[in-house]
Amino acid sequence: MRVAIPLDGPSLLERYRDVAGDAPVRALEAAAKRLRGHRIAMVNSTATGGGVAEILHRLVRLLVEAGVPTTWEVMPGGPEFYAYTKAMHNELHGLPARFDAAGEQHYRDTNARAAATLELPGDLVLIHDPQPAALIEHRRQPGQRWLWRCHIDLSHALPRTWARLQPWVEQFDGLIYSHPAFVHDSRAPAYLAPPSIDPLSDKNCPLEPSEIEEMLEPFALPADRPLITQVSRFDRLKDPLGVLEAFVLARRRIEAHLVLAGGTADDDPEGDAVLAEVRERAAGREDVTILALPPDAHRVINALQRRSRIIVQKSLREGFALTVSEGLWKRRAVIASAVGGIPLQVLHGRTGLLVRSVEGCAQRMVELVDTPALARRLGAEGHEHVRQHFLHTREARDYLVCFLVLDQLAAAR
Repeated sequence: MRVAIPLDGPSLLERYRDVAGDAPVRALEAAAKRLRGHRIAMVNSTATGGGVAEILHRLVRLLVEAGVPTTWEVMPGGPEFYAYTKAMHNELHGLPARFDAAGEQHYRDTNARAAATLELPGDLVLIHDPQPAALIEHRRQPGQRWLWRCHIDLSHALPRTWARLQPWVEQFDGLIYSHPAFVHDSRAPAYLAPPSIDPLSDKNCPLEPSEIEEMLEPFALPADRPLITQVSRFDRLKDPLGVLEAFVLARRRIEAHLVLAGGTADDDPEGDAVLAEVRERAAGREDVTILALPPDAHRVINALQRRSRIIVQKSLREGFALTVSEGLWKRRAVIASAVGGIPLQVLHGRTGLLVRSVEGCAQRMVELVDTPALARRLGAEGHEHVRQHFLHTREARDYLVCFLVLDQLAAAR
């Protein structure tokens, strides 16, 4: 299925020039100029839910405006396919899961069927994450350049699962990771390109105070206590139960209200079960609000983050966590686990606070509620850090540079 990307309206490039500055836009345009005549096809496994889909909705348009025709294809899958790829996802993060031969064969068959139906008009193909990795076995054409973009923290990957994936990964011309610690041995060259956020999107654009109040009115959040908020999928790796436990500890010393907000992704079959566990654990607490939001609740999330005193991202494993950059962009103090790509965004004591335990998270909640000046300073420095390093113009440029390097390597052979 091809995702339709609206191309009308004001120029994204010019709007980014106002927000990110002229230099990042000129760097993107320079890379795009060198790729004129090429076409890019992006492929992932879902059009809604999760950070990859969120990025592609605007990144594809940015590449088109820069002068490189780009399309976005979503490979079809069903419950059995997503159950298998979720187990693979967990094991690549180091958490044992259950596999069977039937699931692996279904994964292969789903990729084979998708290869027969997807439109991949580009000579440059960018595959996101493990779900569509096996497409390369069926669809690669002579003269094409294929990149595999891994958004997962592979630093704790179980060898048996990497061995399942490696036969396909080895066929790519290059591999893109979010952090040096994620890089695995492969014959293909590795590149680094952390994810990014769109400051112009409904989730990140400025909101008037009146709109924030209007968006949040249905949830009856208290106005007389600071909000501590985690926004993420209801996924065990995001540790919403750990956030709740930390908040209960912090409440012995501070007045505050916790919000756990998020939803599920099309390719994550565990989301409903995790949400049910969180609701059961929080039952009877008037100082906790749990919000199961639809995939398009971007302005609600924006309002919620802007209303919050503290943004939390207490992940157990994390490829990057876009919610961290979202919170920093809104000048909010962020408490986050020192895992995966999070320390790229949270420079401890400068742009936020890193933690490694439930108790540490609770302590930092108390510190930031009791010290508003510290929260403001961290938020201000965090905003500038994101502006310089984690906006879409930089990620789009990085992808183009990776393809340019592959062209140069091919020409040198």
